[in-house]
Amino acid sequence: MDIYKINPMRDLVKENPYVGRGIVIGKTADGSKAATAYFIMGRSENSRNRVFIENGEEVIIKPFDESKVEDPSLIIYSPIKKLENKLIVTNGDQTDTIFDFIQAGKTFEEGLETREFEPDAPNFTPRISGMLTFGKADFTYKMSILKSTDAKGSACSRYSFSFPAVNGLGHFIHTYACDGNPLPTFQGEPERAEIPNQIDDLVQEIWGNLNEENKISLYVRYIDLKTGTIENRMINKNK
Repeated sequence: MDIYKINPMRDLVKENPYVGRGIVIGKTADGSKAATAYFIMGRSENSRNRVFIENGEEVIIKPFDESKVEDPSLIIYSPIKKLENKLIVTNGDQTDTIFDFIQAGKTFEEGLETREFEPDAPNFTPRISGMLTFGKADFTYKMSILKSTDAKGSACSRYSFSFPAVNGLGHFIHTYACDGNPLPTFQGEPERAEIPNQIDDLVQEIWGNLNEENKISLYVRYIDLKTGTIENRMINKNK
């Protein structure tokens, strides 16, 4: 087993019908750009009734058809927010928690200590989060997963990971290991993923290989580390 193997994103998602929601963060192979991606999938009508909307440098999730919204609390949130030299990406309203704690001079981890997995028994969907912190022409990043300690949802286990930015290397964390009932949660360290130089290559690697029936939306952002120039791609299955 090669523990340092870096896999194309297509190989990490193509044979898995339901990885749920996923975050990818890393640096392009040529070292020139920071990359982040966030996608959502859905099995229920409520979960599938969503679209991504850009609002400046922020991304918001809204219902596609508001008349079909059953429970807005877990489907409407801002997955991506920027604060000074930090970019936050999460799968829930903990985006705002992290933002508020950083703004108050506290840390990514301190913010997440106040949160836990989603209250959607029996799945107890994990909360996954990431944050890029930019310095002089480079960056570091963190990832986190908050998940139920047992099948009853009686306690929350919190795992945090901190990474240097390495050319061509990214990390991928997602909510579910695979499809199931209840859904089995993601296990272990974030997976090592290739980060191509071109944004459209990463878009294709992810969107082109996610399960066709269950994929809903994808957002990818590349940031030039010298100029700060931002390049975005957004795909919504619901149009």
